[in-house]
Amino acid sequence: MQLHLLKSKIHRAVVTAASLNYEGSLTIAEDLMAMVGLLPYERVLCSNLANGQRFETYVIKGEKGSAAIVLNGATAHRGKIGDRLTIMSFAAVNESEAALWQPRVIVMGEGGEVINYRGI
Repeated sequence: MQLHLLKSKIHRAVVTAASLNYEGSLTIAEDLMAMVGLLPYERVLCSNLANGQRFETYVIKGEKGSAAIVLNGATAHRGKIGDRLTIMSFAAVNESEAALWQPRVIVMGEGGEVINYRGI
């Protein structure tokens, strides 16, 4: 049996920009992606702490060190600059691996800095 478990999580990520006329997706700074093991074009589930909206999209790589979290295309309707997002990806894990599974999680601070991390 395979279980779907949390793989990667960026908690309290600050939306830095929104681009309604972009093709679509969520831009995340490359270094943040690397910390939690997100890959370009990986599917993510996002929840907006400000308005309760949830949406699914895919990730594209942003400039390393920029702290970029950019809502692109239709996702720009799901939040605004300054909103806090929880960004999650999941993995199918064998039941035998599940007991030892550790997701990679970072928690972001007010200025877009990482203030806590686990599983890294």
